[in-house]
Amino acid sequence: MSYYDIDSILTDAEKIPCTFQFDIPDLGYLDNNPGQTLKTGARVGLPLWLAEMLAIANTGNIGPDDQGKSFVAFDLPPALGNDVVQALKADPRAVPIRDQSAHFYSLATHMMDLSEEPELSTVLRKTFVTRAGEIALHARKAGGGGSGKGGASEEGSNLGVGGAGEEFLRGLDEWERKLFRKAHDGARSGKEWMEGVKKF
Repeated sequence: MSYYDIDSILTDAEKIPCTFQFDIPDLGYLDNNPGQTLKTGARVGLPLWLAEMLAIANTGNIGPDDQGKSFVAFDLPPALGNDVVQALKADPRAVPIRDQSAHFYSLATHMMDLSEEPELSTVLRKTFVTRAGEIALHARKAGGGGSGKGGASEEGSNLGVGGAGEEFLRGLDEWERKLFRKAHDGARSGKEWMEGVKKF
């Protein structure tokens, strides 16, 4: 991704629940105690970029018991919590992942790099494959639908697949929306090309 990629920047700003493993002077404002020491065990939501840096930073030789400890331990964010994972296992198409995070897959890949959750990887792979097929199906309906008399009716059906399909599309994260747009444009272009071939 580019340094200036807005989706990457927004993913890095997602809050991750972290637990501090040391007393840190003058950081109490993170826990609503300005001017105080942030105590060991304090749970604070930190942006992903900061949580990642603090989790992988080695504290060095602060004390004999603390050697090799990182500043924070983190949990998976609510967007990747157990309830969400179980729902994705049951039926990935039924989960509006945009409600969990607008940058769900980007957040998930970051978290898989930082944590050892083998089940998460399997569930996300199945989710991606299942939802990508569904996205392609909806994009083909939207791109190839209409009466075929000019672009107006097809443009009108741009995202309107109605009912459960519309609900599904509303739940797409940013990456899935881009995938839908590319698949939709491809289906429409293919249909236009085929109509042009038939004229000859």
